[in-house]
Amino acid sequence: MFVKICGITRPEDAEAAVAVGADLLGFVFRQGTPRALIPENSGWIRKIAGVEKVGVFLDAPLDEVQRVRDLLNLDWVQLHGDEPDSFLEALGKNVIRRVKVDTSVDWERVAWLGEHCLPLFDPGAGDGKTWSWEVLTEGPAGLRFGLAGGLDPENVGDAVRAVRPYLVDVSSGVEASPAIKDHSKIRAFLEAARIAFRDQRA
Repeated sequence: MFVKICGITRPEDAEAAVAVGADLLGFVFRQGTPRALIPENSGWIRKIAGVEKVGVFLDAPLDEVQRVRDLLNLDWVQLHGDEPDSFLEALGKNVIRRVKVDTSVDWERVAWLGEHCLPLFDPGAGDGKTWSWEVLTEGPAGLRFGLAGGLDPENVGDAVRAVRPYLVDVSSGVEASPAIKDHSKIRAFLEAARIAFRDQRA
């Protein structure tokens, strides 16, 4: 299982997440949100080592997504809006694709996505909106997916044990204030997620 700390806006927060073992860091390039970064002012992202870097986009044009990915040497692209499926072929396998979820899941659609990218179940858009993860226990065996939405150090263990995600993704759940990470919460989140993962494999 992998852990992604999203909404990173400062080098010191990135360093703290890497130091405690985060697998992926997310950087938001959707303007108008507290966690949004301007690509041309974010060259520090290229210097981050020891972790895979994810650019998060919402309905941006394909050429802009590709430009920012290449400019900042991003390892992954996360599509969080209603981008056409043609983006997946153009961007390659290292794509995380948000799946909107409520009380039911279109598992046929998710299985198709799983052949082209990593589906990420998330009811919101980095706003910490919680939801009932149990709906995911009805999915087909062996399907890889990510889990986001309302996760924090207190509940991530329960979420991992309940639905066995391939990836857990947190943003506001490890913040001291919007866009500012709490380093102790990042550590607690990583520890809780890892313990739960070990428990469910035992």
